[in-house]
Amino acid sequence: MNQSHPPLDDTEHDDAFLERELDFAERGIELVKMEGRVFLRFSGEVRYEGLRVPYRLVPSRGVLAKPSKWRKMDMPARRDLLEERATPDAIEELQTEAEAFVREIAEEADDFGWNPMLFLHVLDELETSEPAEFVFQRISQRLTHAIEREQEERHAARTKESINLAEYPESFELASRMGRKFIALLGPTNSGKTHRAMEALAKAASGVYLAPLRLLALENYERLQNARPHGKEIKVSLITGEERRIAEDATHVASTVEMLDTKTQVEVAVIDEIQMLADRDRGAAWTAAVCGAPASTVFLVGAPEARRAIEALAERLEVPLEVHVLKRMAPLAMEPSPVRKLGNLRRGDAVIAFSRRDVLMWRDMITEKGLSVATVYGNLSPEVRRAQAERFRKGQADIVVGTDALAMGLNMPIARIVMTTTVKYNGYEEEEISAALAKQIAGRAGRYGVHEEGFVAGYDEDTHQVMRALMKEKIPPVAATGFAVAPSLEQLHRISSVTGETSLVKLLKRFVHNIDVPDGFFYPRITEEQNERAEWLDTLPLSVAEKFMLSLVPISSRVPVLQSAWEHWALSLAKKKICKLTPPAQELYYMNLQEVEDTCRMYSAYAWLGYREPEHFPSIELAQQLAREASERVDAMLQQQNTAARQRGGSSGGKRRR
Repeated sequence: MNQSHPPLDDTEHDDAFLERELDFAERGIELVKMEGRVFLRFSGEVRYEGLRVPYRLVPSRGVLAKPSKWRKMDMPARRDLLEERATPDAIEELQTEAEAFVREIAEEADDFGWNPMLFLHVLDELETSEPAEFVFQRISQRLTHAIEREQEERHAARTKESINLAEYPESFELASRMGRKFIALLGPTNSGKTHRAMEALAKAASGVYLAPLRLLALENYERLQNARPHGKEIKVSLITGEERRIAEDATHVASTVEMLDTKTQVEVAVIDEIQMLADRDRGAAWTAAVCGAPASTVFLVGAPEARRAIEALAERLEVPLEVHVLKRMAPLAMEPSPVRKLGNLRRGDAVIAFSRRDVLMWRDMITEKGLSVATVYGNLSPEVRRAQAERFRKGQADIVVGTDALAMGLNMPIARIVMTTTVKYNGYEEEEISAALAKQIAGRAGRYGVHEEGFVAGYDEDTHQVMRALMKEKIPPVAATGFAVAPSLEQLHRISSVTGETSLVKLLKRFVHNIDVPDGFFYPRITEEQNERAEWLDTLPLSVAEKFMLSLVPISSRVPVLQSAWEHWALSLAKKKICKLTPPAQELYYMNLQEVEDTCRMYSAYAWLGYREPEHFPSIELAQQLAREASERVDAMLQQQNTAARQRGGSSGGKRRR
């Protein structure tokens, strides 16, 4: 028999001989060389509920060797290896595995009404050296991806069916049933538009003022308290995210726009800064206020560029609209030349910079020249901003140095606006400010009844020329479509109920991408910060409602100490722990200015949480007390720094002005 063997160096003939001798063809076995491997492949068929699924697969121990190693093996060694691997047990084992796999795929495919052969046909067609388990894995992945795509499409369809933004106004049941009237009071800063609206609100039997800032809510709360339209005081409550001052039997409310009560009917509502409809992050609150304010008369107060948007909304809501365009009461003019030197600043100037650091730098430079300075920037609490503005108003400060926080609210007797720059960081990059912002800031100059005329100047030549150009530029109108709508908890619950989804990131994504937006008049929006927070919150054992609430806490994630506080609160709520406040171990007296400012913001944010989850965050009154103490400390520190800088200036020969 040995004499009939082919030559030993002819491996192809050797292998063919071994395949015949071991009856591979009859047993459904092949010896294959491909992909840098020598391996066995078994053929068979699975029958399951009418299916006939042929297969050609490599068993778990089917890979024999690399071709180079295989060629070096003599014939007896190859025979031994083939006999060891191509056993009846190996064939039976692969058949059992194939049957289990076919059954699994057929059942999953059947759940979606699919033909299993869409996935199983490759068992007989795939040319690969990979063992069967890897082939099964790849087919399972294909099916999983197909199921995910199908579920995604189903969920998208169900989400679209569950929420139709064309019906958004009808979600405000009381406002949509009422016979409402809109009165738009549009004009530049210092045109008296807010004054007219607030007079109408004070005379009404009931009403609400909706502000873009806590500071403005506070100012107009006090304005209503001091009004005597019918010879008696108005009972008014203040409601912001962080604070509640509830008056018994109150007829009026001053609140931030996000805190609008859509369930209580009033006679008059005033929505301030209506051009904020176009704001990237907060515009949805103004859309909701216009659609949902339950008042017989709604005053829409703001810049003239909001007119087209207001008209479009009034038409869509089928609400009659009156438009009054007001003119500035005191003229505003560019100075003929830039300021150029600190010595050219004068009493009544407002010096504008766009960062806290720059505001404090300019304050120090100006006070060292002997001028007293009030300071206003966004990181300060409303109480501190107001206290600083009051000093300027009373003449206790010669100059106010501030950011564009001065552009909204804070009525001050500013004679001239001096811009130190026209470049501002927008959260992503430095860019030139818009004509709208330039005019809003500039408009603070020339307070009617105090100054006959207002002036605007740049500190340096470049800034002066840019401001001159921006003051001449026409402001583009607010878009008359695509009004932002933020998700409500009710909407997220609705999406969750039809999709089974509980991930906040995925629910927000579905809200933005899957809800029905028939004509784009209303458009779904979420903020980047909310989305980033949602990703982290999804790692915690929290309900959708809890995650949604925590995603909205008004606290800056860019300040490490504040981000850390927010994470601590979220973790406490996840563990259902009661999170009580304790006064800080480090006395406010030993903190620097930035630390005290951040402490104040942290306590305000805790109060915001406390109003929404009092069971887990019960120290609301203590939070407000600590925030007040921090505000007072910030104000005192600003005054101390102001005095110290003036003394430095005086000791170095700076000219003191009183």
